[in-house]
Amino acid sequence: MELVAGCYEQVLFGFAVRPTESWTVAPDFTHHAHTASLSVVAVNNRYVVTGSKDETIQIYDMKKKVEHGALLQHNGTVTCLEFYGTAHLLSGAEDGVICIWNTKKWECLKSIKAHKGHVTSLSIHPSGKLCLSVGTDKTLRTWNLVEGRSAFIKNLKQNAHIIKWSPDGEKYVTVITNKVDIYKLDTASITGTITTEKRISSLRFITDSILAIAGGDEIIRFYSCDSQKCLCEFKAHENRIKDIYSFEREGQHIIVTACSDGYIKMWNLDLNKIKDVPSLLCEVNTKARLTCLAVWLDRASEIQENSDKVATLSQANEDEKPSIARRNKVCWTDKSGKTAKRKRKIAPEKQKLEAPLQKKRRKRNSSA
Repeated sequence: MELVAGCYEQVLFGFAVRPTESWTVAPDFTHHAHTASLSVVAVNNRYVVTGSKDETIQIYDMKKKVEHGALLQHNGTVTCLEFYGTAHLLSGAEDGVICIWNTKKWECLKSIKAHKGHVTSLSIHPSGKLCLSVGTDKTLRTWNLVEGRSAFIKNLKQNAHIIKWSPDGEKYVTVITNKVDIYKLDTASITGTITTEKRISSLRFITDSILAIAGGDEIIRFYSCDSQKCLCEFKAHENRIKDIYSFEREGQHIIVTACSDGYIKMWNLDLNKIKDVPSLLCEVNTKARLTCLAVWLDRASEIQENSDKVATLSQANEDEKPSIARRNKVCWTDKSGKTAKRKRKIAPEKQKLEAPLQKKRRKRNSSA
């Protein structure tokens, strides 16, 4: 199990977690692949991918601990990344484009002009047949991934910045500033609304009916989708929480939180005692301004992510026209912009983590 987190300082952190009786977390690697701050990170059973304001998607092979390459399809900050199973990745960016990637050969199967403004968030249905996206054009769009086309467009009163399917695919939620609207799939109508005091920064389904919500403060709140009531709230950090992640391990519901002050914490949530404060399992200080978070789970460990999708995504228009196929070619580059002929090892962390800014200065001095 590996905690992976991105930050404003352009660094991807990796921490090895040992879930024994007393959970321990130890620095594993720091990697400086982007030339701007990291905006999003996603994982499947082999890869970690990161999106950045430098408009690139970096790929890391966690089995071999190597940098696998870069995807240069977008012309704008990469805002959202989501894997579907082991074969596909969807990406969205400020250029308004959603790309569907084959993760075997890392080819762009389809590039869709999804929104007139930025793509702010996307979410794939557990069946793999549908995708929802929201953008700065005040629309919620439904995509048919089997045929690679738009299926439905819903106008919103304001721009939504988060969209998320429930694990069972029966409902989905949109987040507009501090408001969560809960939709039912079969009617596409709002069944309830949750309102918080501050802007919501991150949201996760813990179960089909329980949401974990983080706003512009240090509090994590658990809400019922059915009653829209707050089931529990607790102070998780000393500063603003930037991201939440969750997964299930041997019947345990694990919540992971990342704070703007650099701390990452792992919590054990007992659903039978949902009103009780989750117990702290472990924590680590990255000493960086964190922006995004995920947990890479080795398939061999027989751990299943809370939102695991078991089916495979239907092939999305592989018979694209030759001109489109040429334009959507994957580019593998190193930092100099030249074609990379070999994979670079992720530098292992031997002692304690260095401050990312110090590491950056030393790299510049050595290249001078």
